[in-house]
Amino acid sequence: MATLTFTVTGAKAATPARLDKSVFDVEITHHELLKASYVTNLTNKRRNLAATKTRGLIRGGGKKPWRQKGTGRARFGSSRNPIWRGGGTVFGPTGEENYSRRMPLKAKRTALRQALSLAAREGHILVIEDMKLREAKTVHLKKLLDRIKADGNILIAVAKPSEELQRAARNLPYIHVISATRLTTPRVMDADTIIMTKDALDAISEWLSGGSKV
Repeated sequence: MATLTFTVTGAKAATPARLDKSVFDVEITHHELLKASYVTNLTNKRRNLAATKTRGLIRGGGKKPWRQKGTGRARFGSSRNPIWRGGGTVFGPTGEENYSRRMPLKAKRTALRQALSLAAREGHILVIEDMKLREAKTVHLKKLLDRIKADGNILIAVAKPSEELQRAARNLPYIHVISATRLTTPRVMDADTIIMTKDALDAISEWLSGGSKV
C-alpha cells in the first residue's frame, strides 16, 4: 500500500513509501472499539477539579434559625441545611472521584491500527524522508508544510522529536509533534493530515505489527 512521499525539501519523492498492510490496511470490524479507545484516552486526561461543599464545610449556620416549637413553621437547626438557599450540597462532587478507565493493551493497539487504516484510506497520511529544518524557526516549518500541501489539524510523527522541530511548531496551534510510539487513537482521528518520517513509519510498523513490546 503506497502513499504520497516527499523529500526533505518538500519535493515529491521518486519512490513512494509502502505502508505495512497489517497496520495501515486492517479491516474495521468493530466501530465500538474505536469509540471505547477514544473515550478512554480522553477520560484518563481528565483533571478532577470540581468540588462542592457539604453543610459541614460551609461557614456560618451555627445558630438555630428559630425555636423548635410554637412558631408554626417547620423545624430547622441550621441555615446551612441543603434545602435552604446558601446551604450545603448533597451528593455533589468532592474532588476525589476517580474517572480513569483501563483498556487491554491488545484492544488499544487494535483500535489504533483501525484509526491509522481509516486515515490511510482517506489519504490523510503523508510520508517525508526527514523533518530536518535549516533553523528552528516557524517560518521554515510553515514553508515546508505549504510545499507538501498539509492543511487543517496537522500531526507530525517522528521517531524522536528534536528540540528544533518542537520549537518551530510551538507557535502554530494546529500542529502537534509527537513521538511515533506515543500515537493515540484521538490524536490520529482528530488530525486532518498526518505527516510521518520514514524512521517513524518503520517504528510504528514494528510497534503495532507485534515486533515490539513497548
